[in-house]
Amino acid sequence: MATPAIRLILFDLGGVLIELGGMPPFLERGGGGRSADELWELWLRSEAVRAFESGRIGAEAFAEAICAELALPAKPSEWLAAFARWPRGLFPGALELVRSIPRRYARATLSNTNAVHWPRFLAEPGFAQAFDAHFPSHLTGKLKPDAAAFQHVMDATGFAAEEILFLDDNALNVDAALRLGLTAFRVRGVNQARERLQELGVIPGAEQR
Repeated sequence: MATPAIRLILFDLGGVLIELGGMPPFLERGGGGRSADELWELWLRSEAVRAFESGRIGAEAFAEAICAELALPAKPSEWLAAFARWPRGLFPGALELVRSIPRRYARATLSNTNAVHWPRFLAEPGFAQAFDAHFPSHLTGKLKPDAAAFQHVMDATGFAAEEILFLDDNALNVDAALRLGLTAFRVRGVNQARERLQELGVIPGAEQR
């Protein structure tokens, strides 16, 4: 059965509904033997990434800064071209999953994104309309895993922490949501997101159809 308190289903995008081409471009090659989780934390904590994805600097300045900060083996122009291609598009079945959520639940996205990628997402047919609200970091100025990103969603929607179910592919973001009292789970891709929503009773399982 669904948790009775849940009223908003909040999705991360990259890695959950949108397919990414692995790690951010060139990050593994400049990673110094770090694990995937360590590299993702390095990315999320990067000053250059935070400045760009909070809308404080432009794409060219970001490319210069990230290559220098993380000592990436690429020229800034090369990095930016690869970065623009990093999201591959919606996973098959992503919008069908979102649309399968009963209308008694609100649906929204909370994504660390930027002025390069966000227009591509909006251009996906049906993407914008499948949700009741979007919270892209470069427009809100709020970044996960900061508490302010989640608080902004609560303030804007009127839902309390205990009324929100959050699905993200990054442990750092899930842990931050849990500390604030949200119900949160780490999922990777549409299938895991569907399984979690079925387990919680938000959508019917295969045996219930």
